[in-house]
Parts: sequence; structure tokens; C-alpha cells
Amino acid sequence: MKFIPASYIARNLWVRRVTTLLTAGGMALVVYVFATVLMMSEGIRATLVATGQPDNVIALRKGAGAEINSAVERAQAAILESLPGIATDAAGRPLISKEPVVLNNLPKRGSGKPSNVTVRGTTERGLQLRPQVQMVEGRMFRPGTSEIITGRAIARGFQGAGLGETLRFAGRDWTVVGVFDAGRTGFDSEIWGDAEQMLQAFRRNAFSSVVFRLADASQFEAIKAALEADPRMTVELKPETQFYAEQSEALAKFISILGTALSVIFSIGAIVGAMITMFAAVASRVGEIGTLRALGFRRGAVLLAFLGESLLLSLVGGLLGLAAASLMQTVNISTTNFQTFSELAFQFKLTPTIAWQTIAFALFMGLVGGFIPAWGAARLKIVDCLRAA
Repeated sequence: MKFIPASYIARNLWVRRVTTLLTAGGMALVVYVFATVLMMSEGIRATLVATGQPDNVIALRKGAGAEINSAVERAQAAILESLPGIATDAAGRPLISKEPVVLNNLPKRGSGKPSNVTVRGTTERGLQLRPQVQMVEGRMFRPGTSEIITGRAIARGFQGAGLGETLRFAGRDWTVVGVFDAGRTGFDSEIWGDAEQMLQAFRRNAFSSVVFRLADASQFEAIKAALEADPRMTVELKPETQFYAEQSEALAKFISILGTALSVIFSIGAIVGAMITMFAAVASRVGEIGTLRALGFRRGAVLLAFLGESLLLSLVGGLLGLAAASLMQTVNISTTNFQTFSELAFQFKLTPTIAWQTIAFALFMGLVGGFIPAWGAARLKIVDCLRAA
């Protein structure tokens, strides 16, 4: 079968460039929404998954889905600290951090609207366990004092959280002596202070979690089994990366489902627009179709030519929408994490997988919108076409 040249298909779209751009623009808006939703979901996952370290282990109360509703007794924390196989620092101390984690309501800068913020009590070794956390302003808090350090997103977004400012919560004034950058992970949305001071201020007698590093990660299952067999322990161990991946699941899935549903609804309008454009193209080129058929091009070639126009049209729309969506990577945004009900700052993230899914979605709209008009053009009889011309 002889095929109609691709240059002919592209030229026809250029001749009708105003209609082409309008239709492609409608598709681009739908593609933009689709890609942005996927980027938002991926950005949340990337932010939380990157929060964990592959060789860190976190201990929580059995059944606790998050640190804020977990409790690890001091006696249990002491047992964890005495476990064999825990890595040590340069001074020979075990790399373990016993941490209380609570939510605190703070007003945002500008609007003054309150939002939940995660407050974590930690230690110097807690900082060593998180190598992605780097002080960028000020200094580390001093143990035994009401000094705190804030993540970059918190310092930027909340009143009183900047360097040298003062926050009041848990019946105390807390001085911000440092701001840290956690490499766009979940820690950027937290406030850190001395663990013992946080326990006293919030009247807690148990830690929320215990984080430690294994000298040999392959020993994780053996240590986990030993603790599960100990009747004194009501905690469960998880690799830190697994824990934070689970933290992202609910919110990322909700955004993905909601966004996909909206994209499907909007795509119906884009498909109808593409269909109308292609029907108009067929109606205005009846004589041209008859000439092509008279020159020996079969029905299949005509169908593929008009279907090719629709796919090319959708590809243009897809690329425009994807290009616009890629600009969202420069935007910082925050939302509430369903798992912890606290503020989470993140960035949109475009991956190769999202890019090809977006283009495939655009081409699908072009295929559905262009098939019926292309089928109609292929079914036209040569005599009727030439007579209409």
C-alpha cells in the first residue's frame, strides 16, 4: 500500500495554523494538569523517601503509623542502645538517637494562618545520623537549653522561626539559634531542639522513636527477630527508608487519584475539540481526498494520513503542556501530610517516566479524537468527492 508523505500531513496542519494552535492549546492545558499532578505526587514521594538513610533503623511502638502516635519507654530505649551491632562514632559512642516528636501549631508568615509543624527533640548524634542535614545559618543548639534550630522551609514560612527570632510553645520561649538545610527532604519542615528539654516542656515520659545505625545492615533481620522474641519490647523495627516511603503513600496516592480523575474529565473536552477540528478538516478537503484516491492512494492510506494529522496535533499539544509543567519544578509548595497532619514542604519533580506517560496521554487523546473523522474520510467515495469539488 502506498502511503501519503509525512510532509503532506505536516503542511496541512501549518496551513490551518490558527485552528491547529487553538486545538493544541486546549490539549496542552489538559496535559499540563495531568503532568503537574504526577509531578506533585512524585515530589511528595521523593521528599519523604529521601528523608530516610538506607543504613538507619527506626524503632516505633507496634502498630504506630507515625512518630507522633508512637511511644518508646526509657527502659526499652536503653535495651535498644545496648544492642550489639550498632555503629559507633569517632569517639566510640553508639550512633543512636532517642527522640520525642510532637505537633505544634504556628502562624504562617504573611497570612498569619495557623498550621501544624513537627517539633523533634534530638541530640548531636541525631545530626550525625542524618548526613543530608547541614547548618546553613547560625549554629547547633546547646544541650540542656531552650535553643532550637529550624528547617529552611519552616524558617522561611512561619512567624518567629527565622534565625535570632523567638517561638513560644509548650509554656516556654525558644530561641532560634540556627537554620539547617536538609536537602529538600522532610526534615526541612521540622523544628529541632534538645530531646530532654522537649520531653520536659511537653510533659512526656516516653520517646516517640529511636533511630540508630547498624554497623552491618545485613544484620537487620536477626536483630528484628531477637527484639520480637523479647517480651519486654513492644516496639517494631523498620528500615528508615521504608518508614518514610510508607509516610508518603496515602497523600501521594490521594493526589494521584484525584488529579487523574480531573485530567480524564478535562480530556473529554480536549478530545471533542480535536474531533471537531478533524471533522472540519475533512469537510474542507473533500475534493482533495477524491484526488488522492484517484491518484491511487487506498482508503487505508487516507485514514492513516488524517489519523497522523490528529496525532501530530496532539503531540504538539503534549510537548507544549509538558514544557509548561516542567517550569513548576522551580516552585516551592507545602501541604499537609495525611499521615502526620503536619506541614510538608516539597517541590514538583519531573522524571523521564512522567514525561513519556504525559506524551502517551496526549497521543491517546489525539488517537481517540481523530479516529472517527479519519475513518469517515477513508470511507468517502471517489465519485462523490470529485463531484463535491
